[in-house]
Amino acid sequence: MKTFAKTWLIAPLAALLTPVALAAPPPGLLVLPEFDTLAKKATESVNISLDPSLLGLAASFLDSSEPQDAATKQLITGLRGIYVRSYTFDSDFAYPAQQVDVVRAQLSAPTWQRLVQTNSTKDHTRVDIYVCADRGVAQGLVIIASEPRQFTIVNIVGAIDLAKLHQLEGKFGIPKVAVPGDGDGDKDGKGR
Repeated sequence: MKTFAKTWLIAPLAALLTPVALAAPPPGLLVLPEFDTLAKKATESVNISLDPSLLGLAASFLDSSEPQDAATKQLITGLRGIYVRSYTFDSDFAYPAQQVDVVRAQLSAPTWQRLVQTNSTKDHTRVDIYVCADRGVAQGLVIIASEPRQFTIVNIVGAIDLAKLHQLEGKFGIPKVAVPGDGDGDKDGKGR
């Protein structure tokens, strides 16, 4: 009789916990490799993982009385994560491009749509920007920038106002990305 009672107690508990265990990752979230081997070779590395609780903590340090901080705070309220991986090396092509391509392979239609792609065969640089949209609302953004001595991957997860996204540049480890022809005076696309 005791086993029967335990079963009746455990079964409802298991039913409640099962949806949590089987919950799908939020739209717009990539699986980023650890890049541990590359981090050891890099002269500089950035590894930022801000989940919802850490984003809330970071937002608490922003000063709402400052217009730029208030705008940033409002922008990150709809986010579910910011993930940045960036590595700089002493020599050209010190990282295998296949590791970056593993991330690019996740960015396929219909979930992901490419917004921007720039390539320079002269400088061996490439920038890809993708958006994950659900019912007309951006739910994720990915920026992958690769150069001979550096690559950076930024994954922003959650409801994103694309028109205000530039407010996150330079914050939370998100680099400023100069895209050739974006009107920033960077005519040659080298970010100078």
